[in-house]
This record gives sequence, structure tokens and C-alpha cells, in this order.
Amino acid sequence: MTLPLVVCKSLRHHALSTAITALSIGLAGALLISIWVIKAQSHETFTNFDGGFDAVVGARSSKLQLVLNAIFHLEASPANIEWKDYTSLTNHPGVEFAVPIAMGDNYRGFRIVGTLPEMLTRSEYAEGKRFRVRAPGRVFDIGLREAVVGSFVAQKLGLKRGDKFHPYHGLNFDEKKVHEEEYVVVGILEPSNTPADRVIWIPLEGVQKMTGHAVEAAEQISAVLVKLRNPIAGQMLDTQINRKDTRLTFAWPIGTVMSDLLSKISWFDRVLALVAYLVAVVAAASILASLYNSMNERRRQIAILRALGARRAFVFAGIVLEAIAIAIIGIVLAFVIYAAITSGAASVIRAQTGVVIDPWDFHPVMLWAPMGLVALAALAGLVPAMKAYRVDVAENLAPTQ
Repeated sequence: MTLPLVVCKSLRHHALSTAITALSIGLAGALLISIWVIKAQSHETFTNFDGGFDAVVGARSSKLQLVLNAIFHLEASPANIEWKDYTSLTNHPGVEFAVPIAMGDNYRGFRIVGTLPEMLTRSEYAEGKRFRVRAPGRVFDIGLREAVVGSFVAQKLGLKRGDKFHPYHGLNFDEKKVHEEEYVVVGILEPSNTPADRVIWIPLEGVQKMTGHAVEAAEQISAVLVKLRNPIAGQMLDTQINRKDTRLTFAWPIGTVMSDLLSKISWFDRVLALVAYLVAVVAAASILASLYNSMNERRRQIAILRALGARRAFVFAGIVLEAIAIAIIGIVLAFVIYAAITSGAASVIRAQTGVVIDPWDFHPVMLWAPMGLVALAALAGLVPAMKAYRVDVAENLAPTQ
């Protein structure tokens, strides 16, 4: 009998313990790969995405709050700033262009953002990529009650070109806080896989002059998105606004602000990774225990193999190979479980932030985690293999009572 055939027969004979042990390996592998992939892709996405702008200017607050609010459409606006702050930025020699935004309303839980058409026609959310409206739609007219709907919003709410809706006051949906103004959808954005997909875009004045808003809001905005001509301009504005102005905050560069946030919560990633490593060790220990505990019932089988001419090295290799086979089965299960975990996580991340992660985008952990688990399984198989190596042929072939 060949070594692979012996291993296959042994796995079938101990099918239940094999399945349980392989499942534990699968869980360990899935956790390891999921944690590393989600961490890496989230970090890359959130630190590299800036919506096509270099900075955010808003009311005096933390830079992180400004970026989360204005770029990722999370959090609430700390306060409003004056229209003159926007015009001052547009006249600054270091500013290529600036776009004002105003927030404070929603439709069925999705944020409504008032802005200028340039937000959708001029800015690039990624290098060489601009927002596109599905034909035959168009961008809203600044003087009319029109809206352009993000692709994710349109998908979730079933909105299409020509539909009408009433905004609701506040960032959280409350049926009692409906505004009397009615807006018509004139365009649906093509998917951009950015937070813009979760937003309904309307003319700036639509938010500023919405019924129920304070009178002074008509001359105020939530923040200004700024595209700089060069990094020197960023340093100038940082000094001018953050150090000399007590009303405003200049959040720049956007990637650094998000990187600081992710650095602060990196301890959570390390805790999850530690849990995954412990699960892997427990899984390896279960292989050792499963094989070791089955040695008593295998003694006669091993003795027969030896009597038929199998060498000690053959028996030793068979046990180690069985441990490796269990690990390989577990790794196959790991990728199945990984697909389920990351698909669910990707759906949640997209629904909450608009950011899309690709579970199958290659990451080195997809190689080293399976290889590490196989090595760990082989190591765990050494102890029961040594026990099998030492089985006495004569003693275990003796007739049993």
C-alpha cells in the first residue's frame, strides 16, 4: 500500500475527529486571513481616499471630526461657518478651487448634502476619475429643487430619475420632521465605490433656505472642501487658520488625519490577531490530541503494516502526513469561512461608509497563513508519529483475549 492510500483510509476511518479538527483549523485560518485583509484594505482605503480634495475647512473642532463629516459623511457637523470664509478661500492664491457643502437633512436615513454643481462635475474622487451621471440624467440646476442621488441610495430606496421626495430634518430619520419642500431626482450617479454613493446631492441653497432651518443658516455652510495648488499652500493655510484663527480649523492633509485615527485603534487589530493566533495554537493542539489519543487503537494496524514490510520511517511519515492532510482540509474550509466573513464585513462597511473592499484582492497573508498552519500541523504530528515509530510489532500482533 502506498503512503497516500494509507493516510486516506485513516482519515475516513476517523472521519468525525478529522472533520472537527479540520474545522478548528479552518476557523483559525479564516480569522487570521480576515483580520489581516480587512485591516490592510480598510487602512489603505481610508488613508488614500480624500474625495479629490486636499483639505477641509470648518468650524473650530477636531480635524478628525471635520474629515469624517465632510469627506466620509459620517459624524455631525461641529458648527456652521460663514459664507465669507468660503469666498476668502476661493480668493487665496494657494487654493486651486474650493467647494462649499451644507448638511443637516436626510431622506429615509441617507444624508442630504447641499453643494455646487462643481462638486460633481469638476472634482476627481480619484486620479483621472470624475463622477458620472447615468444617461439620460444630469447634474442638478443650482436654482431649482432638483437632486442627484448616489448609486447606493438609489439601489436601497429604489429611486429613479423623475421620482420626487420630501427631505426630513436632521441626520437621523424621523417621520415627524418632514420638510414641505419637494425635490425631483434628475440624475443617478454611476457607482464610484466612495462615500458619495451614500449621499443625495441637492443645490446648496436648498439646504441653507430649507423651511424649519434657522434664518442665519441662509448665509452659512457646514464646511469647505479645498483643492490646493501645492503643499506650500497647505503649510501657509495651516499656519494662518490653525494657529492664528480661533474660529476655524484647517484639516490637512486628509490622509494623515485618517492615519492618526487608525493608529489610535490599532490595538484592537492586535487583540483580534492575538485571538486568531491562539485559535491556531488550539487547533494544532487538537490535531496532536486527536492523533495521539488514537494511537492505542492504531497499534495493531501499525504492527500489521510493519509485518507486511512497512518500515518505521513509513509509519512515522504516515502520521505526519495525516496531520498535514487534516490541515489542508482545514485550509480549504478556511477560505470558505473567510469568504463568508469578509463578504459580510464588506457589506457592512459599504452600507455604513460607502467604501468598498475586495475580499479577493491578493494579500501575502493568503499565502503565509496557510503555510504556517500546515507547518504547525506537521509539528503537532511529530509527537504521535514518534509514538507510532516505537510501536512493538511482536507485542501488538499477539492474539487478544
